[in-house]
Amino acid sequence: MFHKNIKLILAGLITAFAVYQFTLGNIMNGISILLLAGIFVLFYFKNEFILLAFLQLRKQNFEGTKKWLGYIKNPEAALIVKQQGYFNYLHGIILSQTNITQAEKFLRKAVKIGLPMDHDLAMAKLQLAGIAMTKRRKREATNLMAEAKKLDKHGMLKDQMKMMKDQMKKI
Repeated sequence: MFHKNIKLILAGLITAFAVYQFTLGNIMNGISILLLAGIFVLFYFKNEFILLAFLQLRKQNFEGTKKWLGYIKNPEAALIVKQQGYFNYLHGIILSQTNITQAEKFLRKAVKIGLPMDHDLAMAKLQLAGIAMTKRRKREATNLMAEAKKLDKHGMLKDQMKMMKDQMKKI
């Protein structure tokens, strides 16, 4: 994995080489090289290891997700802010299976940093509500569920929220 600034420098150098190819009259080479530069720009905004970790999470392979996230050694230096939010979000989801206290720490950090998509933020807050409910903090769980409900505009988490409300009535 390259540092985020190195990716931009490489994209700039490759773009300069593409312009050189255009001046020589090699139009197809220039276009191909510009597409290569576009890959580095894409990976600046979408980290390759986080993308691979999401693919593993989609397959319910938590060990694979943990492995891909392990390749990111220093998230503050290697990732832009939005990617840091997803890095913490993924760690929180993985740890929610084993260590609730650590999961809460990572999910709170992800919510604090912010996630660009509302449904991801809603899912993080719903996870935090579940953790708060297991720790017998009903008021906090209720507040987090209300925030998650506001963020869930398409009703994708409707069933999970209903189930959690039923469980809260038992507490």
